[in-house]
Amino acid sequence: MSTAFETHQVFNQPPVYDGIDLYTSDLPLVAALRAEGADWATSELSAFGKALGTEQQFHQGHLANKFLPELNTFDQQGFRRDVVEFHPSYHQFMALSKEAGIHCGAFDRLATDDRRKHDGVGPVRAAKHYMMSQVEAGHICPITMTHAAIPALMNQPNLFESLKDKLLSRTYDPRFIPIAGKTGITIGMGMTEKQGGTDVRANTTTAKPQSTGGAGERYLITGHKWFMSAPMCDAFLLLAQTDERLSVFFVPRFREDGSVNGLKFQRLKNKLGNKSNASSEVEFHEAEGIMIGDEGRGIANIMTMANYTRLDCALGSAGLMRQALSRAVHHARHRTVFQRKLIDQPMMTALLADMSLEVTAATHLSLRLAGSYEHADKNEADSAYARLMTPVTKYWVTKRGPTLAYEAMEIHGGNGYVEDGVLARIYRELPVNSIWEGSGSVMCLDLMRVAARERDAFEAGIRWLGGGMGHAPTFDTAYKELAGLLSGGSFPEARGRWLTERIATLAAARLLMERAPEPVARAYIATRLDGNGRHGAYGCLPDFVDSREIIEETVNLGN
Repeated sequence: MSTAFETHQVFNQPPVYDGIDLYTSDLPLVAALRAEGADWATSELSAFGKALGTEQQFHQGHLANKFLPELNTFDQQGFRRDVVEFHPSYHQFMALSKEAGIHCGAFDRLATDDRRKHDGVGPVRAAKHYMMSQVEAGHICPITMTHAAIPALMNQPNLFESLKDKLLSRTYDPRFIPIAGKTGITIGMGMTEKQGGTDVRANTTTAKPQSTGGAGERYLITGHKWFMSAPMCDAFLLLAQTDERLSVFFVPRFREDGSVNGLKFQRLKNKLGNKSNASSEVEFHEAEGIMIGDEGRGIANIMTMANYTRLDCALGSAGLMRQALSRAVHHARHRTVFQRKLIDQPMMTALLADMSLEVTAATHLSLRLAGSYEHADKNEADSAYARLMTPVTKYWVTKRGPTLAYEAMEIHGGNGYVEDGVLARIYRELPVNSIWEGSGSVMCLDLMRVAARERDAFEAGIRWLGGGMGHAPTFDTAYKELAGLLSGGSFPEARGRWLTERIATLAAARLLMERAPEPVARAYIATRLDGNGRHGAYGCLPDFVDSREIIEETVNLGN
């Protein structure tokens, strides 16, 4: 007997997205790693990509964002504890990311064990971050902040040495206990307050010395932070006012005597996306902290951490863009509309090709930035590139993400708009990387600060752009226009976004000319470097572009 309500068959739906190697299927990522001298890690990255690219792992990502973190301010006896509980899927991803070294891999040279210490560890770590973001991006917040805290903590050598082994440990230890008893730790950051936001100089949180004061000494911190992500980190880097203005402090969850420190969490933020990651409002009630670096140098010291988190914002957005594109291509290859596969319909093919150009550029920009960070301390060219291109890359890649994710969602039609699939979550996730760690306008102001105050780095970066001359007339014209506008020295602030976007697209074009197939570079230059910059929706390609070829040079998902 047939089931009474079995009225239809399911057909013309794409197969489950499963069994994908997130590394080898990503041709721009493979090319970027090769260009950064890190193709020695191909087997390792492919194994990681295969482990992540499964239906089960994507389902775990769904669960981590469905069953949200919960704040428990008191235990059952009534004692103040301020702990956040997470779904097991969140802990699974934290363990995977720590085992892969996403929280520390770029600093493997500091480890005392037999880890690899040759060139390319920074881009390899970046590639893992990029791939993990495609599956579950929220838990990456404490992972990336721990990574970024390592160079900041090195400003206080004695403190760093006491923490180094636990920072570089690849063991995830979620227990709420003092650092001394942990096998591995994570570090968070607290900068913004209600009244200040980006203007951290307006912060009112204060720090009073327990004894003589100064670098490496203990202080009592009182005040608040309006946004402090990942409250279950083992410690935080915080900005607070001393007599010598803003300083930065290392504030653990437990005091020196083993009691719970004076961090009182008020509530968790109800965010648009980034749901699996707990972001909190917190008050400090004479919380113990240790000053890092010289008093009054808080902004300079915390910016070491902030720049590394900006790198990861670009990497995370590029990864999410890649997953959105991969899902769109997968859908189009299997969905039939008007008696033809979507992928075979010229307008759809042009759309996917244009999206492929954007993702390829984002991938190369982000991985080149990661490579420059690895060598910045010993190579002037990489140091200048990192200083110029950190705000540029963070601005441009994170800005391009949400619109591209929307297009991928629309390709899926109504299925893309529902929360059962991954596209809606990607769409909600992408704006956070532009907003956090310095919004778009702040990035443009930072670029203009480089132009005004760090002229050597700025001019070295512009000269690097000029190294792409002589290969494409459209590139040459765009570069000459930019160089002419910059020859006068100062640049009007009102045009800061134009300047940032022009440097971003020129940099991407040069990288693609060096690292991508010729048809990809040629199409990118023709569509992104025309006279007035790019306007309009994705899919508006010139006639000479072979859209199918562009897609095949970008996405290799097999059948």
